[in-house]
Amino acid sequence: MPEPICPKRPDYLEAYWKAWELVFRNSYTPSPESGFVSNFVDAAFNSSIFLWDTVFITMFCNLGHPFVPGIRSLDNFYCKQFDDGEIPREIVRDTGEPFDRWVNWRRKPLHSYFHNHYKFRGLFSTQQPDYEEMYKPDLGRTVEKTPYLTLDNLNHPLLAWAELESFRQTGDIERLKLVWEPLYRYFQALHYHLRNRFGLFVTDWASMDNSPRNAYLGSGVDISCEMVLFANQLAEICEWLVPVYEAEGESEKVRQLRAVQTEVSGEAAQIARAINLYMWDSASGFYYDVTDKGERAPVKTIAAFWALLSGVADASQAEKLVHWLQNPAAFARTHRVPTLAADEASYQPGGGYWQGAVWSPTNTMVIRGLEKYGYRSLAREIAIEHLDCVTQVYMETGTFWENYAADFIQKGDKGKPDFVGWTGIGPILFLLEYAIGLKGDATRNELAWTLNPELGETGCSRYWFNGRTVDLRAVPEADGSCSVTARSDGPLTLKVVHGAKTVSIPLTEGTATTIRIS
Repeated sequence: MPEPICPKRPDYLEAYWKAWELVFRNSYTPSPESGFVSNFVDAAFNSSIFLWDTVFITMFCNLGHPFVPGIRSLDNFYCKQFDDGEIPREIVRDTGEPFDRWVNWRRKPLHSYFHNHYKFRGLFSTQQPDYEEMYKPDLGRTVEKTPYLTLDNLNHPLLAWAELESFRQTGDIERLKLVWEPLYRYFQALHYHLRNRFGLFVTDWASMDNSPRNAYLGSGVDISCEMVLFANQLAEICEWLVPVYEAEGESEKVRQLRAVQTEVSGEAAQIARAINLYMWDSASGFYYDVTDKGERAPVKTIAAFWALLSGVADASQAEKLVHWLQNPAAFARTHRVPTLAADEASYQPGGGYWQGAVWSPTNTMVIRGLEKYGYRSLAREIAIEHLDCVTQVYMETGTFWENYAADFIQKGDKGKPDFVGWTGIGPILFLLEYAIGLKGDATRNELAWTLNPELGETGCSRYWFNGRTVDLRAVPEADGSCSVTARSDGPLTLKVVHGAKTVSIPLTEGTATTIRIS
């Protein structure tokens, strides 16, 4: 496994290895009855596997690829895809069946088993709102097919994001070839079943179980932005695959990919326009969910920041969202970023689950979105802050938690322990990428290393990306320069950033290279 070098922070290193220990403890071989096709890492939350949990698990497991079944864990969702393209977000681990309560057994039009249009969450309630009317499409189209799954089992379409994060680390173009068709069919299914009369996308609780937003949903700003992200990333995958199929003489496949690329790019633009029309409030400078009547919900949640990662916001809108992230009365709390703004009435200083807790997956979304708009310094600041908080709580409790308080350096008051699970993002991914500063890009065969002199000697033995294994060490010198030594078992370009200076170093197979950067 990759071995980080950071002697000045033994707490980071202890947390890092504990996180990997929990990864292996929470790794499973599928039962014969499940029909799953791969070993998998599970959040160990309950007896089910969850799609959006698994998506974020892959993001730090990419750094251990191919030694842990990170991205391959998603294959167990692809193999359960229905003939219309739907993929369940929750599948029972032992049987491989979709979670029973989220199956549309009565073959009704789109509906939810439970929903928070009222002020309580009635998981086992017999009250069933009339979703047939609420989500009736009014876009000049007739819905002829009913979904196999209820709305509870259709949210957070993030598979393409996970695949591209993995592709940039692994360079595995063959995997993109395999997953492209199920991804496209999944997009088509969600677009067909979840699009409403506003050109937005509906959700019920979007896995944010007790958020006050749920009383107003409606159209979710998160899933609507995620569908833009999904469409744009499908187009990007097409762009990667076209030259591969051209080289293989697959002209029909190239034609198909180009047609899909044009289609989904157009859909992305159309959805983005609807989001900015209905969900953006220029007076407050924020994105909001929308009710079934088309009115903006009066609740500020972290869901708004999906507008950054998806590229829905323009530069001015992004700047206003950043102001909210820097506002101590809202999202700039002791531990950023709370899932509910602190100036909302339902905010819980101790976390309250989705009423203000800090979660690794939503923080990852915010950080990647900030990077997309060039706010790299703020993104790194939030990532290292999250790493520090998670590490400190680990040192005090001996484990990692499902979520964390925003106003205190402590676990969330509602959350499970030993949660690796997505909480491995902090001690693994954020340590290597933001504290130590390593970011691989297999598409360029380039490893970027932004040195962090504050940590003293840093580096990583056996850093893995693009089929290469790289050993790296940086030692700050008294004069402010830094001595960098690197060895790779295959050719690549190492791009070292030290302050305002960037140096590109071509590494050849098996040869150690040492340079001094002033």
